[in-house]
Amino acid sequence: MPGMYNSHTHIGDACAPDGATGMTLEQGFFRPNGYKYRKLAQQPEADHLAQITAHLQYMARTGTIGHLDFREQGAYGAQLLRRASEATGVQSVILGQFDRVPFTEAELQQNQCSLSQESIAELQAILAVADGFSESTINDLTDAAWKEIDHLTSQQGKLRAIHCLENEGYRTVSLAITGRGDLERALAEYHPHLVIHATVANPAEIALLSQHRVNVVLNPRANANLGLPLPPIAPLLQSQANLLLGTDNGLLNSPNLLAELDFTYKVAKSQFGDAQNPAPAAILKMVTSNIRSVLGGDTYGYLATGLPADFVVLNFHQAHLRSSQHILASILTRVTPEDVLMTVRQGKTLWQAQSFPWS
Repeated sequence: MPGMYNSHTHIGDACAPDGATGMTLEQGFFRPNGYKYRKLAQQPEADHLAQITAHLQYMARTGTIGHLDFREQGAYGAQLLRRASEATGVQSVILGQFDRVPFTEAELQQNQCSLSQESIAELQAILAVADGFSESTINDLTDAAWKEIDHLTSQQGKLRAIHCLENEGYRTVSLAITGRGDLERALAEYHPHLVIHATVANPAEIALLSQHRVNVVLNPRANANLGLPLPPIAPLLQSQANLLLGTDNGLLNSPNLLAELDFTYKVAKSQFGDAQNPAPAAILKMVTSNIRSVLGGDTYGYLATGLPADFVVLNFHQAHLRSSQHILASILTRVTPEDVLMTVRQGKTLWQAQSFPWS
C-alpha cells in the first residue's frame, strides 16, 4: 500500500506520554503554563532528541513515511526535529511557532498591535529552518500580526496552518474580539493551507470549508481523549473539503495511524448511520493520496509506475488477514503494527521486520 502521512503531530511532547491525563485542553496544552510547555522547558537537549528520534522510528515501524509537525520551542524546536528527521529518514514537514506568545492579553483584546522587530526576527529564524508556521489558535495573535505572517510566508513559499474549532471556546473568544468566528477570521486574515480539528464545526462552518475547498486535518482519537465532541466526519466527507488525518499530541496518543484509521472509520460509519458509507477508500485516502494537495512536488500518496518508491509492505499471510474479503476494509480495521513488514520512502528502507520473508 502507499506509505502513510500523519498530517498533525506534536512529536516534541511525546517525551511525556499520557502526562496530561485528566487535564482539560487548557490545563494541558495552552501557553504559557500548560503542562506541555512546562515539560518541554525541562527537557535536556540530548534526551529530547533521543525521544523524538525514537518516536519517528516508531512511526516508520507503523507504516508512516512522513508527518506534518506543529513544533513548539521556536527555531530551536524546529532544528531539533530536523536533526531527528535526517537521522531516521522519516519526512518531517515542520510548522514552527513562536517560543512565547508575543502579545500581552490586553494587546490581544485590543487587536491592534503589529509584530515587534524582535518577533519578526524570531519568525524569520523559524522560517529559515521550518517548512512553515502555525500558532495554536487564531486568538494567539492580532489580525495585523496574522497579515504580516501571511505576507512573509507567502514571500518564502512556506506553509501556513492553524488549529480551529477544537472546542467552542476558540469561536467564542474570536467572536468577542473581532465579531468573527475563529475559522472565518483565519480564512480572511491568514489564508491557511491547513486547518486542524474542526471538531465543533457547525453546518455554516462546514459550508465555508467546502466553499474554499480547505485542507482539513481531523484528530478523532485526540478529541475523544480530551472528552471533546467527535468531529463531524460524515458531513465533512460529503463536503468539498480535502480531509486528512492526524494523531495530534504525543502526550495524548501514540503516532500510530493504523489505530487512527480504525477509530475514524467506525466513527464515520456511526455518523452516516448506514452500512454503505463511507467507502473504506475514502478513509484510507486521508492518510495517503489526499496529502498531494498540501505537499505536491514528488509527494503523491498513491502507487504508480514511475513515481517515487513510497510504500508499505503488509503481511496478509497472518491468520487474521489471509482470508480477507475486502482488502481496504481490513487495512482500516485489522492491520496492526506487527503486520508491517517494510516501510520505504523515496526508495530508502525506513523499517524492515526481521521476519520479512525476503530478508
